[in-house]
Amino acid sequence: MEDLSPNKADLDPIEIASIDEIRALQLDRLKWSVRHAYDNVPMYKQRFDEAGVHPDDLQELSDLAKFPFTYKNDLRDNYPFGLFAVPRNEIIRLHASSGTTGKPTVVGYTKNDIDNWADLVARSLRASGLRRGDMVHNAYGYGLFTGGLGAHYGIERLGATVVPMSGGQTEKQVGLITDFKPDGIMVTPSYMLNILEQYHKVGMDPRESSLKVGVFGAEPWTDAMRKEVENAFDMHAVDIYGLSEIMGPGVANECVETKDGPVIWEDHFLPEIIDPETGEVLPDGEMGELVFTTITKEGLPMIRYRTRDLTRLLPGTARSMRRMEKITGRSDDMIILRGVNVFPSQVEEQVMATGGLAPYYQIELYKSGRMDAMRVFVEAEPGSADNMSKTAAARMLTKRIKDIVGVSTEIIVGDPGDVERSQGKAKRVVDNRDKE
Repeated sequence: MEDLSPNKADLDPIEIASIDEIRALQLDRLKWSVRHAYDNVPMYKQRFDEAGVHPDDLQELSDLAKFPFTYKNDLRDNYPFGLFAVPRNEIIRLHASSGTTGKPTVVGYTKNDIDNWADLVARSLRASGLRRGDMVHNAYGYGLFTGGLGAHYGIERLGATVVPMSGGQTEKQVGLITDFKPDGIMVTPSYMLNILEQYHKVGMDPRESSLKVGVFGAEPWTDAMRKEVENAFDMHAVDIYGLSEIMGPGVANECVETKDGPVIWEDHFLPEIIDPETGEVLPDGEMGELVFTTITKEGLPMIRYRTRDLTRLLPGTARSMRRMEKITGRSDDMIILRGVNVFPSQVEEQVMATGGLAPYYQIELYKSGRMDAMRVFVEAEPGSADNMSKTAAARMLTKRIKDIVGVSTEIIVGDPGDVERSQGKAKRVVDNRDKE
């Protein structure tokens, strides 16, 4: 793979500033953000008052722990615009979640918010190894989802050429990558596997593609999948992290020269790690739930927003700012099966490590009598789809999951193409326990 390490002169000065300088900037911006939320969002004023805290109580960064958390349901309870901190006519763009579990969560951006977002995605792309003049194939979905347009504006801000493909039409995706010869691709990691599969279907060698770097986000993915994609395409695969409530893609990004976890852009977002059960703030290095406070957002400030993502904060390496360990699970994605905590990423790692299986899977939870049970649908690789090979792969995967994850599970190995393909974010778990 090509060395895409950046020239330090191309970085924003704050990326390599001293820790003291970064913390001083954070405190100044945090004081503004907390005051902005208190003065302009009725929910925050009421919640701060009920907790007995006031923006004036914020004298140092650690004082943030005195303030109450914000939850995803708060956006639904204040649907659609109740958490906006500026008049609605100062909001120049709206995005929203799909709302599959109730009302959608609506987020809004001022002009300054959009400018900051574009700057941070451009910074993220530079960290990924992309440069002005490169071409980037954008396969994130456009529309209310923040991925497509968030990536689009950042690519343009970088000074690169954007191919606004969006998701789906996998055959066309491969055709455009072949014809346009982009340097990079932005896409969900599960959909990148669909693109890889299409290369194989049409008999093309993905290592002959022009792609030098893939910027993957919007869902947890493992280092095993990173190796799979990097080896298949002979390109770098880096992690971009974000969530719409905080901004969208570009809250944090891995550096291509280290690939040791996304760097949090701490000049705009203040991270904390808490115990998911007690809410207690944990020291850097300990595993817990990631909490974010926005410190420059005008339209929709978020104070101590609980992301449900599980990770730990790590010291900076390629940049001064702290990194977070790669997200591989969420507290609300965790499966508790007969007293054992199971994350889909743990199953994925064992699927990827089992010979004869393609990297596609789906977990089904169901009732076996009165007990919760789990089955995993996987599929054989082309050339390993005979019954003997499938039986051997099922036996091996059953043993791996039992030995390493700690639960017994039924494995169903289908033929190539049997597992439902993602056109965006993958649906890893189907819970049918209440249907039986």
